[in-house]
This record gives sequence, C-alpha cells and structure tokens, in this order.
Amino acid sequence: MSTPAAPAPAPSALTARLRQEARRTLARREDAVIGLSHALHADPELAYEEHRAARRIADLVEGAGFDVTREAYGLPTAFRATAGSGDLVIGICAEYDALPGIGHACGHNVNGAAAVSAALALAPLADELGLTVALLGTPAEESGGGKVDLLNAGAFDDVAAAMMVHAAPQDAVGMSSLAISSLDVAYTGVPAHAAAMPHRGVNAADALMIAQVAIAAHRQQMIPGAVVSGVVTSAGDAANVIPGRATASYDCRAGTSEELAELKARVRACFEAGALATGAELALETVGNDYADLRQDLAMGEAYRTAAQDLGRAVPASDPGLRGGSTDMGNVSHLVPAIHPMIGYDCGDAIMHNPEFTRFGTTPAADRAVLDGGLAMAWTAIALASDAAQRRRLLAGVAARRP
Repeated sequence: MSTPAAPAPAPSALTARLRQEARRTLARREDAVIGLSHALHADPELAYEEHRAARRIADLVEGAGFDVTREAYGLPTAFRATAGSGDLVIGICAEYDALPGIGHACGHNVNGAAAVSAALALAPLADELGLTVALLGTPAEESGGGKVDLLNAGAFDDVAAAMMVHAAPQDAVGMSSLAISSLDVAYTGVPAHAAAMPHRGVNAADALMIAQVAIAAHRQQMIPGAVVSGVVTSAGDAANVIPGRATASYDCRAGTSEELAELKARVRACFEAGALATGAELALETVGNDYADLRQDLAMGEAYRTAAQDLGRAVPASDPGLRGGSTDMGNVSHLVPAIHPMIGYDCGDAIMHNPEFTRFGTTPAADRAVLDGGLAMAWTAIALASDAAQRRRLLAGVAARRP
C-alpha cells in the first residue's frame, strides 16, 4: 500500500495575505474574464489567424494597466503584456486558437481566459513580490507551434518560470506529452489511361499505398510508445485514369525529441520506398514546428497542486505516466522551468478534440475553471517569489542561459 502524501504546510502570514489580495483582485475582474472566455468560444479562429482573440485579450489587459506590445516577435497574432519591474519574470502563456470545424473543442477559450485571470490577479502584487508579470499571447498551438516561434524570437529569454493551465475533463499535474512532427506528403507520377496505356503511367497512388504498407510493417519495430497516424488527402479522381498525384498528411509522435528524430528517419525511408518502387517523385515537407516532449518542473507543480487543493479542487499527488497528445509548451519546458497542469470541469462523457467537448466550454463549471485555474497560477507565482531558495534557483537558471 502506498503512503499518502503529507499535507502541504500552511502558507505564511505574508503569503496568506498576498493570496487573499490576489483573490479579491480577481473577484473584481470576474465578469471581464468570464466574458472573455465566452467571447473567444463564440468566435473561434484558427492557428495564426486569431486576430480578434489577440485584440480582445490585449485590450482587456491594457485597460487594466498592463504595458502591451501587439504583433510581438514578428507574429501578427502574438502579444506581450507586462506589469511590474521585478527581476523575477513569470511568463503566463495564453492560448486562444481553435480547431477547424469544431471550434474550441480543446478548451483554449478556458486556457486563454485563465491565463488572463492569473496575470490580472498578480499585477497589483508584482512590485511587492519583486516580479515582472509577463502575459504572453501564444498563437497556433493546435497547428504550427506558435510558442516555438516565440522561443526562437527570444520571447522567453528573460522568463524565469513559465506556466499555463489546459482545459480537461479532470484536474491533473505532472503529466508528460509526446514529441510530434507533422508531415505533408506528395507523390507526383504520370497519368495515363488505366486500360489502354497503363504501361505509360506512373501510379502516384500506388507509391502512397506502398509507403503505408511499409509503415504498417515497421510498427512491430517502432520505439515503444511511438505513434504514426495519417490520412490520405487525395489519390486520383477516376478509376480509369492512373493517378498522377497522391497526397497525405502524417503525424509522427514519440516519447522524447531524440526518439522522434529516430522515428522520423524510419518513416521517411518508408515514403522513399514508395517512390523507389513506382518511379514517382516524392515531396516530403515538415509542417510547422516540431513539438518537444513536456517536462514539468516538480517544485512548481507541487506549488500549483497545493494552491489548487486550497481552492477546493481534487488534484492527485502524482499522475500516471500518461503522455496524452502533444503541445508546444513542451519546447518551452526544455528551456524554462514550466508547468502545464490540466484544469478540469464536468463535460459529461465528452473528450477533448471532439465536437461534444465544445458544448461544455461556457458552462458554469468551465467558468469556475477559468477562475480557479487563474488563481491557482497566481498563488503558485506568489509561492515561488516568496521562497528564497526557489527564487534563487529560478534566477540562476536565467543567468545560466545568458551568453
């Protein structure tokens, strides 16, 4: 039988006071952040196209006194909003892109509004805590990887700790995720009459079929936990014409970035086999940025779990080694201490990335997740800034990254 986790120590008088001030601040902004969540939900925008979402959030926090840079880091739908001038920079990541056809079926309206809740709750305390609160608008999590673009542009260079919460059917901390690379595949052959002159054609659909068979045969030898999934997007138009073009989209996932690189090499060889066998020409393109596996900071995760439990949420002390889905927050976590806990709310039997999940994104339970997730992150930042050892650790990490 496992030993129950020891209860977390009660917060100090200073921390308790700061917590309550953050709670009162958020209570005054409750209508605004819930309204934001509902507005994002009602007006879904796809990756790199979230102009209205970014503007809504930037306008809200600018009105609350934040210094806002719009179209930040070369991305039209990114922004950076800051409050305070302390040396400990806490990066709070706001997501707000949606999925094609099914809107906010991954709950990014909740994610984004919770991030705004955290930033608003922390801002009045920033100077007392020696913080700079940096709310980062991070587009294109569902496709493309906006956080990777921001990393490459230096958005996280001064960030000592990064955090966000993600909508889910239940609360969780400490989960990992799979590294992922998305591929667009195209074979170009030679069309010909399928009965009169088949020998004059080069069958692009056959090339894709051979690649699919090769990938299927490779599954037995795949790295444990690896996943290869794909769809054929075109493979000819008429049965009596040898297809001169065939296309597909594929995702490769593995437990780590290193394992992903090995998996991609084998999958590429499978696609090359289709070209070699048929004589078709292969074009293989990586779509967007590769996502790294998620590495959550243990101390930050425990601070968040304590905060969420103090808000009355049931958060397990440890989570099973699930690696569900993939996120560009993984790339951030390889550079900066980070957390990406799940903030749960009742969604019946619906699961994420399902149209049914979208229906639950503006329920009272989802609204409570916006507020609890934001306040738990704010309390986590208070705990980190108030703990001398954690503060030194996080600032040392920033210093070590500098040239």
